[in-house]
Amino acid sequence: MAGGGRRSGGSTPTARWRKSLHRVRVSLRRSAVDYFRGDGSDWIALAVLMAAIPLTAWGTITQPEWISPSALVLPIVLGGLLLRPASLLALYAAAASALIVEAVVLGPYTEGPARVTPGTVLVVAAVGLTGLVIAQFRQRVGVPWRRGGTMLFDLRERIRVQSKLPGLPRGWHAEMSLRPAGGQSFSGDFVVATRTHGGQVLEAVLTDVSGKGMAAGSRALLLSGAFGGLLGSLPPHDFLPAANGYLLRQEWDEGFATSVHLVLDLESGDYELLSAGHVPGLQLSAGTGRWEEKTADGPLLGVLDGTQFDPVKGRLRRGDVLMLFTDGLVEGPDRELSDGIDRLTGEADRYVSSSFRGAAWHLIEAVAKDVKDDRALLLVCRD
Repeated sequence: MAGGGRRSGGSTPTARWRKSLHRVRVSLRRSAVDYFRGDGSDWIALAVLMAAIPLTAWGTITQPEWISPSALVLPIVLGGLLLRPASLLALYAAAASALIVEAVVLGPYTEGPARVTPGTVLVVAAVGLTGLVIAQFRQRVGVPWRRGGTMLFDLRERIRVQSKLPGLPRGWHAEMSLRPAGGQSFSGDFVVATRTHGGQVLEAVLTDVSGKGMAAGSRALLLSGAFGGLLGSLPPHDFLPAANGYLLRQEWDEGFATSVHLVLDLESGDYELLSAGHVPGLQLSAGTGRWEEKTADGPLLGVLDGTQFDPVKGRLRRGDVLMLFTDGLVEGPDRELSDGIDRLTGEADRYVSSSFRGAAWHLIEAVAKDVKDDRALLLVCRD
């Protein structure tokens, strides 16, 4: 009993060591976060860079053929990436002092690269101003310079993962291709999809957020996460009203979006399309070889409250294809919607005799390769 009480009330040396190590890790992590937010201490980086200033000046004076006065820009650049703005000003004062000492010691008549010229002063000052702007931006955003690119890559991959289509049973094929405007990494177009009712129903939502490229990427990331949570959690006819209410609550200055919601029964092929101001879908009938527009009624998301979205119904028989896309694929300043749809269906006819597998990417490439708008295309085929 006594031994059991000591074991439950105390802790072993190994447990105490693990707790201490955990506290140290948490402290270091918090210190790193505080540092990059501008709230933590940066004295180590400041001390190293402050020591580099006189060493650089000494090298300029003693080894002028190897080190020029403009070498002072190196600690200044590193300071802009590592230091807080207040510490950066102290580093700049030290660099200015070193530049004055170099000018006095070397003299105005020194020949070669070691001479301190007005151009050298301007270069150092310009680099210092750039570093200060970088430091101010880093402090305001709170993102470490070494991890900023990683964070953007992670955001881009999250949008791609959220746009991944679920696997379909034999006899069905679905694919999606997305092309941001101007070759950027972020797009205002996205797809969320899931299978509901025990996998019998495919629900997919294609959305076009206002704006394009990186300007719309942050809103697209937020909406794709929210729409992914709503999809499958609500009855199909309640999804767009819920999405509309979510957008209205954000109160964005440019907060509207168009969206089309596909609800497809994978056993019968019956489907419903519900649209929120989106361009019409297209269905290819294998029996006739013709494309038919599928237009549903509904206003834009994020504009009016208490709106109603009326579906249009259809059926995908064997060999039929359904195409859903955003307006960047068929509309533009130099072409009307009808002309863009005609061009898209004309290109799509080339795949009728073979297969539509891999056609989504090629259709965007053929129809709207270099347009200045985001483009997305969703294909659903019944083999």
